[in-house]
Amino acid sequence: MGGHHLLLVGPPGAGKTMIAERLPGLLPDLTPEEALEVTAVHSVAGTFDAAGGLRRRPPFEAPHHTTTVAALVGGGSGLPRPGAASRAHRGILFLDEAPEFSVRALEGLRQPLEHGELVIHRAMGAARFPARFQLVLAANPCPCGMASGKGDQCSCSPLARRRYLARLSGPLLDRVDLQVEVRAVSRVQLSEPALPESSAVVAARVAVARAAQRERFQGLPWTLNGEAPGAWLRGRWRLPPPATRDLDQALDRGRLSIRGYDRVLRVALSLADLAGRDRPDRDDVGRALLLRCRGLAAAA
Repeated sequence: MGGHHLLLVGPPGAGKTMIAERLPGLLPDLTPEEALEVTAVHSVAGTFDAAGGLRRRPPFEAPHHTTTVAALVGGGSGLPRPGAASRAHRGILFLDEAPEFSVRALEGLRQPLEHGELVIHRAMGAARFPARFQLVLAANPCPCGMASGKGDQCSCSPLARRRYLARLSGPLLDRVDLQVEVRAVSRVQLSEPALPESSAVVAARVAVARAAQRERFQGLPWTLNGEAPGAWLRGRWRLPPPATRDLDQALDRGRLSIRGYDRVLRVALSLADLAGRDRPDRDDVGRALLLRCRGLAAAA
């Protein structure tokens, strides 16, 4: 909703892929300016369907974990071309089985996650492509995938578990706002009548929250909470000390970097928007802090 990057950790079959695939349907249509940006990228990449006109919906890219660095971030021989990261501009980039991607491919995402664009240099010249996407990572808790919950059926050693998730480096995860544990569906949950909210209901709530963000950032060079710079969050828009008490303590104890501190504030903003409030309170900040730290802590 606020352009926040997401990591889902859970066993196979828990619904991680289904959640990721539903996200584009919850996002509003692209603005005319965004539609032009996205259409231009796909035109350069050779994936634009002229018969369909401008692309109005947020794109969804889901490369396989065997994809090359050039296919993910862009490149190729001769003049560079956009990769999946740029084709996902203003949409979702989903990496299923994220620890199975090569380290070079994953680390190549750090530049666009930080700056919203990719600069690729080749012998015939350099190219600059927009790449402001929402990154969604999905990972099993261990190589066999059975370490969640009690982990009784897991055959992996503690060292193998640590090495598996360590493929997602600290600098990369420091740029991920939400780290969430997805638990396996139990037999009791299957037997209970499910009455989930429809995508239309959730999408309507997201549209209202997006409208609040547009009003908040009117006249500023960013449009989403996930894009707001730390200087603005900790300066002009600074929350009162009681609201950030838990966050300040986490920073003092070394649980968060300054980048992580700012990202928690951005998530707290989105939580307040979804609840219809102008500014986050202490509960919003605490919940945002929990959402950032819970997934990997549960899988460790």
